[in-house]
Amino acid sequence: MRKAVAYLPLHYGRAPRWLFEKMRELAQKITIIIIEEFGAEDFLRKLSDPAWFQALGCVLGFDWHSSGLTTTVCGALKEGLRGLEKDLDLFVAGGKGRVSRKTPEEIVRFGDRFSIESDPLVYASRMSAKVDNTALQDGYQLYHHTFFFTSSGKWAVIQQGMNPDNQWARRYHWLAEKMEDFVCEPHTGIICDHKSQPLNMVARESSEARETSVRLSKEKPEEVVKELKKLQTLTLPRRHEILVADIRPENLHKILCKTYERQPEKFETLLGIQGVGSKTVRALALISDLVYGSEVSWKDPVRYSFAHGGKDGTPYPVDRDGYERSLEILKKAINSAKIGDRRKLEAIRRLLKYGEGYSTSHGLLSSDLSSD
Repeated sequence: MRKAVAYLPLHYGRAPRWLFEKMRELAQKITIIIIEEFGAEDFLRKLSDPAWFQALGCVLGFDWHSSGLTTTVCGALKEGLRGLEKDLDLFVAGGKGRVSRKTPEEIVRFGDRFSIESDPLVYASRMSAKVDNTALQDGYQLYHHTFFFTSSGKWAVIQQGMNPDNQWARRYHWLAEKMEDFVCEPHTGIICDHKSQPLNMVARESSEARETSVRLSKEKPEEVVKELKKLQTLTLPRRHEILVADIRPENLHKILCKTYERQPEKFETLLGIQGVGSKTVRALALISDLVYGSEVSWKDPVRYSFAHGGKDGTPYPVDRDGYERSLEILKKAINSAKIGDRRKLEAIRRLLKYGEGYSTSHGLLSSDLSSD
């Protein structure tokens, strides 16, 4: 399999309004065709593939190497599908910044309006964000969270974090049907050019540390804080010294009083307790590792990187005339299919079949880019 390379530096500003309107319209048409051909659940599978999502952003004409591709493509999908949710059986909640924090409210509103059980979806939204902000401590703070779901409860998450120190972004993809456990290898892909040595409490190798952390969270807070204070007075490896230094025992004690009262039965429950943040998880992980010998993973789960072209003029500026032609072709194909004439859709499929570097195995817009 071939691996392509691109970079995702943080870019500030907005896409030109004219381009976003075209992206919204083209994203809508592409989504309609894919769902008509393969169903909403297959579209969720495609969104959960970082390579496919990146290719979609490039087909829409956005930057080949920008963090903004994530937020703009998700925004174009959300705006383009507004009002079509029931017909397509695809719902989009969340977005960037303050909008991301309203995701649970939006899910509940869709649930009330279309008789969808929203509680499991709200939980999935919150837990996926909590995992990538707290259980996977890689230096990237989430600022974007988009939640896609169907009326049957299938879902996918695309969220992105930023690291203002190195000026890079990191994107996280989730898919319900491929996830066996929220806290053990839950991602379908994570992309970022920069690798590090994060505290990875959702790695398979951290299973014993997760169990030990849960056990510690159920012990008397004074005992756990005592162990932390011991670590802070020891000469530790430089990395561990830094990780321990900014944890305040008095703050940890307050949170541990909550966990002690709750007595969580598993790591996922512990992670879901309000107030349990990155420092609490880090303290329990380090005590598990250094005191009890429960191995913690420092492996970066990043899997993908890319290279494409688009809005910023690489490899060429957006072709407005070509964009309009593509939109017109897709509009006619969709309108014809609605009245029973599927010849134009079949023509698009044949073009994909014979197009160099493309495969019909993933449907429309699927390139041969994949993980190595």
